[in-house]
Amino acid sequence: MRITVIKDGPYHVTGGIPIKEMVITFLSHHNELVEGRKFPQKEVYFLCRCGKSKNAPFCDGTHGKIDFDGNETADKAPYIKRITDVTKGTQIKVLDDDRCAYARFCHRKDGSVWELTEKDDDPYYKSEAIKAASECPAGRLEAVTLSGEKLEEEYEPEIIILQDPQQAASAGIFVKGPIVIESADGTEYEVRNRITLCRCGESSNKPFCDATHINANFIDSF
Repeated sequence: MRITVIKDGPYHVTGGIPIKEMVITFLSHHNELVEGRKFPQKEVYFLCRCGKSKNAPFCDGTHGKIDFDGNETADKAPYIKRITDVTKGTQIKVLDDDRCAYARFCHRKDGSVWELTEKDDDPYYKSEAIKAASECPAGRLEAVTLSGEKLEEEYEPEIIILQDPQQAASAGIFVKGPIVIESADGTEYEVRNRITLCRCGESSNKPFCDATHINANFIDSF
């Protein structure tokens, strides 16, 4: 299972990775993913990266007509070397690489992941902190024990096209599970349990989402 970034073109998806649409929905004081449109399941498909396809989320060749600049600028260093902040509690800590897609799953009913982590001596707050970190689709946050053991389930491979009606925008491509992402130059990014790819064409951290879809008013359809 592999996602290959085509130079100034789409994402080439191989290996029959399941794909579906999910809508970021505010329910019971926090965001959840609710099922959206159904997509055809194929062994190989191409996902739009320029943000202009008339057949979103799939590529229709528009990138070639608009001279799309898909130059990749993201740091290829592993997550552990990109951490910018660590929030420690008494039992767990939350790592943060600041690669935000603004999906807002880091906020729960009783506070942010950072606030909850600092109150982790209470089992409820500890559980909520872990949930808030592990549901971050960008992979920005990781909840680990004080000794560094990860505290999240390993996802099965899946591609989720995100919609964010709260922000009046279509969001990124949530890549779940151990899927290889190959750069246009043939090198590979670190395989992550969670990562979000840009599909509006405007991210300054390509191929990853940096939430620019919101300010760009990017909408495919929902």
